[in-house]
Amino acid sequence: MKLEQLNFHHLFYFWRVARLGHLTRAAEALHTSQSALSAQIRQLEDRLGETLFDRQGRRLVLSAAGQLVMAYADEIFGLGQEMLGRLQGGGDGVQRLRIGSVSTLSRNFQENWLRPALDNPAVMLSLESGTLEGLVARLKGHQLDVVLANETVPTTDPDHPLHCRLVGSQSVSLVGPTARWQGQQLRIPEDLGGLDMALPGPRHALRAQFDALCETADVRPRIRAEVDDMAMLRLLARDSGWLALLPEVVVQDELRHGLLCVTGRSEPLREHFYAITAPHRLRPEALDALLNPLR
Repeated sequence: MKLEQLNFHHLFYFWRVARLGHLTRAAEALHTSQSALSAQIRQLEDRLGETLFDRQGRRLVLSAAGQLVMAYADEIFGLGQEMLGRLQGGGDGVQRLRIGSVSTLSRNFQENWLRPALDNPAVMLSLESGTLEGLVARLKGHQLDVVLANETVPTTDPDHPLHCRLVGSQSVSLVGPTARWQGQQLRIPEDLGGLDMALPGPRHALRAQFDALCETADVRPRIRAEVDDMAMLRLLARDSGWLALLPEVVVQDELRHGLLCVTGRSEPLREHFYAITAPHRLRPEALDALLNPLR
């Protein structure tokens, strides 16, 4: 069976019957007869080659195939209701917010930025990570509502204009295990020559800044790991015994619990966080609340 052969009108009738669990009540709600409703569900079963309901006395119970179809129907018609709500400027129920984030971005920063949405029971989050280029392409195709990144993107493409908003900035810190580095203060980069370090990978926006500082000062730290993923860099900072260069937000829990300590800070080295959006008159209200928290 091909998709174009699937009758979504029949699928909608099946969905309503399955949700109500009763043919008579579904027929009344749909303003049709029980016989017409039964006939359309049988046609859907014939097309799918599966029995969707089992009768238990006067009750209709979903078969195993019916449970699977129902899961997909919930998604299909739930999205349909959401679409109508967005187009009509509101709507009841849950609002989906589709967020992409570059894979090098701190998970702690993302969670902190998303906190208002996490606390809102009317918002459902859809989160994905990837490369900046891939995520921006999905944003332009209206498959994402916002992309979180630690670098800017060109915003002057007349065919696909973008807005790039600074939503946070933090100086970069040098951290190490408290048992070894408590009370010590190191200058960045002057005091790092020969020290074992874990650094953001070459793709990370911070890395070029740090390498330029080291080159200017003629300092050569001993690089033990280059890590794109901030979650992995956090683990290495905690468990390896090496020094790590990263924004404090990445290791906020380890600092709070005393597992790590800050041994140096660098104001010239900063990580900037951006929210990239495409102009859209139907932008979710939940996104506006994140982009304009003080309004």
